[in-house]
Amino acid sequence: MNIREVMTDEIYTCKITDSVETAAELMKTHNIGVLPVLDKNGSPAGMVTDRDIVIRGVAEHKEQTVDQVMTHELIHVTPDTPAEEAADLMASTQVRRLPVIENGQVIGIVSLGDLSVNPRSDEKAGDTLSDISHP
Repeated sequence: MNIREVMTDEIYTCKITDSVETAAELMKTHNIGVLPVLDKNGSPAGMVTDRDIVIRGVAEHKEQTVDQVMTHELIHVTPDTPAEEAADLMASTQVRRLPVIENGQVIGIVSLGDLSVNPRSDEKAGDTLSDISHP
């Protein structure tokens, strides 16, 4: 099974120059906790989570752009990545969601939840959650 079979392809993104408030509003509107961040050319530049906004943004008590609070290291998979490999990557990097990138564009997101609802990857998802949860 590969990521294309389990990923979520309805995605929302923000720009590196957007305000933290704009990113938070997008998350609230779409009931999501992560946004891929695109650079000025529309290429993937990183990820911003609701936690990034709270810890690096709100707690700083100043207006900031997404660029100032996001994670710049983009850990990602392709649609053809095997689900087990994606789960191993999540575990080793302690992340719960990975952007799916094809031809330099974000085409989806795969989450630990996506892996856990699939009977063929359910056990691996449980192992991955355990690995992510340990510091």
